[in-house]
Amino acid sequence: MNVLVIGSGGREHALSWKIAQSSLLNQLYIAPGNAGTAAVGENVPLNIHDFESIKKFVLEKKVDMVVVGPEAPLVAGISDFFNADKELAAVAVIGPGKLGATLEGSKDFAKAFMQRHNIPTAAYKTFTKDNLNEGYRFLGSLKPPYVLKADGLAAGKGVLILDDLAEAKRELKEMVADAKFGEASSQVVVEEFLAGTELSVFILTDGKVYKKLPVAKDYKRIGEGDAGLNTGGMGAVSPVLFADKKFMDKVEHRVIIPTVKGLEKDNIPYKGFIFFGLISVKGEPYVIEYNCRLGDPETEVILPRLKSDLLDLFDGIASGTLSECDVDIDSRTTTTVMLVSGGYPEAYEKGKAIRVGTVDESVVFHAGTTKKGNRVVTNGGRVMAVTSYGKDMEDALKKSYNSIEKIHFEGMNFRKDIGFDLVKTPSKPKAKAE
Repeated sequence: MNVLVIGSGGREHALSWKIAQSSLLNQLYIAPGNAGTAAVGENVPLNIHDFESIKKFVLEKKVDMVVVGPEAPLVAGISDFFNADKELAAVAVIGPGKLGATLEGSKDFAKAFMQRHNIPTAAYKTFTKDNLNEGYRFLGSLKPPYVLKADGLAAGKGVLILDDLAEAKRELKEMVADAKFGEASSQVVVEEFLAGTELSVFILTDGKVYKKLPVAKDYKRIGEGDAGLNTGGMGAVSPVLFADKKFMDKVEHRVIIPTVKGLEKDNIPYKGFIFFGLISVKGEPYVIEYNCRLGDPETEVILPRLKSDLLDLFDGIASGTLSECDVDIDSRTTTTVMLVSGGYPEAYEKGKAIRVGTVDESVVFHAGTTKKGNRVVTNGGRVMAVTSYGKDMEDALKKSYNSIEKIHFEGMNFRKDIGFDLVKTPSKPKAKAE
């Protein structure tokens, strides 16, 4: 089978790394990929938003399957583009169509879907510049902190959590009336704040049958103790100890099953991953958000725990035999620590040379890297994810931090407390961030 993976981040490196292990694979292409994906397949310089160029490449190389990593091309309708083209009819696409991807592409659509199918989530209302005063009144009826979410995709920057009512009203106006996040915030979802512990749950589905993947917890803030600005993710762990059988039974029956049945009832075709961003509130699961793809850096901890052939699972979706596929999960813990550029998530420089010594305790997934001549250099805010197996979280983290001591680039920064909230007395690693 010839496979094309769309994307260039750590998620796509992890997907490519896993697909490359499949006995079903003939040739693996990654578009555009990064310096890490080049080691497991062939990088091709395609624009992920140029569907015609992707079509031309797929036909030329006789690609059998396209695996879409990031959300933007899914929300833009890449799956529909393939399905509507007679020349591409035989090519399987792993990723939902535009309507299914709207679960991520529109917060209002997702919240209405949850409400319609009795899926637990925070109370909410949606506002535009035309009913701004109503939005002010709704904010005033809530207790702080106040949660404001841009309806559309805003590159991970469209969610605000504010303690001050006056500031929340001011930000709401800036979002809907002054286009703070562009078209993405022409509608804003205002919802009640839920206090609890977040986690990420993933399934692979053909829209009827689903297979559960490992659970993970990621860490979004740049600073230790979950302080500072939000990032794309500074690290992750899997499994999540508080997500025991009792809790996951609630998740399956209250969230996963109603979601899959809801897609079928609403006539929303769906072939791909669903990422449930959940929060445990006193042991009860609530949905914060849906994503129509895998998370990053969660992918870098859940795929290493998947012992089954990922390409076989994808083929099960394409052939309608997913129900016959087995999902075998490694019992070991995996952890990943993200190495980021100095200044990230604000301004940072690219092109910093990366030196990697002999790393034999961990798998290093590339995210923001590229080749410059024979050198690997930084090419993004999040640069590498260092993933390790262990008998428990502390053991796996120790290996990741030991491996980080062998990696260097100018300005390299990372969090030294990943998993801090899941242990009583977290220990500090020796490795130092610059």
